[in-house]
Amino acid sequence: MVIARSLRALDWLNFFVANVQTGFGPFIASYLAANKWTQGEIGLMLSVGTISAMASQLPAGALVDAMRNKKFAALSAIVAIIASALLLAASPTFIPVFAAEVLHGFASCMLVPAMAAISLALVSRADLGDRLGRNARWASIGSALTAALMGAFGEYLSLRSVFFLTAALALPAIVALRMIHYDAPPLAPPVPPGKPKLTPEGEKRESLRELLKDRRLLIFAACVVLFHLSNAAMLNLAAGEVTAHMGDNVQLVIAACIIVPQFIVAALSPWVGRQAQNWGRRPVLILGFCALPLRAILFAGVSTPYLLVPVQMLDGISAAVFGVMLPLIAADVAGGRGHYNLTIGFFGLAAGVGATLSTAAAGFAADRFGTTISFFGLAAAGLLAVLMVWLAMPETRGSNVEQKAAKPPVEA
Repeated sequence: MVIARSLRALDWLNFFVANVQTGFGPFIASYLAANKWTQGEIGLMLSVGTISAMASQLPAGALVDAMRNKKFAALSAIVAIIASALLLAASPTFIPVFAAEVLHGFASCMLVPAMAAISLALVSRADLGDRLGRNARWASIGSALTAALMGAFGEYLSLRSVFFLTAALALPAIVALRMIHYDAPPLAPPVPPGKPKLTPEGEKRESLRELLKDRRLLIFAACVVLFHLSNAAMLNLAAGEVTAHMGDNVQLVIAACIIVPQFIVAALSPWVGRQAQNWGRRPVLILGFCALPLRAILFAGVSTPYLLVPVQMLDGISAAVFGVMLPLIAADVAGGRGHYNLTIGFFGLAAGVGATLSTAAAGFAADRFGTTISFFGLAAAGLLAVLMVWLAMPETRGSNVEQKAAKPPVEA
């Protein structure tokens, strides 16, 4: 019963955390623009958030690894995100916005591995794929519903009200977190001088240098870079084309391009988690990554703006695969060696590098050679990602013995 209640509470935690994170999407740019910020100033401030997140990936993952109480790590991150939202709502001036972006960047990088660690504490390694798929389903539902709710708040109340709503939605996330119960891992046994450090389970804790020698880690990180190099700029480029060539209903089309894939993710994510356990990681990765070049080529050939929405549904396929597989492969690579959350942070850093390169390169290519050529460039990056998984990525699913680790005892 306690396990069942905790797993249901984890569903709601994913739902409400996604609600909170939705408030830090396009709404910030609209809020700042409404308060007379120039596009250059907005771009600079959003870059501060991106750089903060990239710089925080490894330290935040290492911090969560070092913290025995993963629930406290998640709670600290949620409280920091509340503070970020209230800073934005308080004053749209440089210092509060800068502080909010930096604080949110670090808190988000701490929250993601903390929630993955909580998931791993509640289920066995063999059930982790199913659990991560369920996490992604609830997060996607939360994102889609909250995007509509926040849009209504921004339209009919004020853009500032979006950030008060963001802070308010964090409160039920804290309630859901408190309803999750599991035993914290035992303290690591004392280590005599000259002996290797051990994990709480008594296994040898690898150094960061040893972790970075793992071929699976490095190849999947390269796949992550290529994935985001292809994916990150795609919708922005398409939205720019819609805005330039469409008069009415532009915002509705763009909103549909954001919301519809979330429902695809919600529908597919549990299936992705199950098949990753049944088929292995590589076949599922190839399936999800193949949607990238196909989507880019279709975007390049779309002449009617309303066709963007069905093309964007392919993003739901790749997002479902990527959202489930990143923490799952991190568990394969680092499970039992004391660096699970650091590994998630490493992959998050790779994602940030790919996304940053994508927006810069796609924007330059569109200005210099035209949007169609830019889409073909994104398609080429997506095809490289598929080839990298197919030709170089090793299968990371462990043996059945490793997969069937027992569930940890749960406190009442």
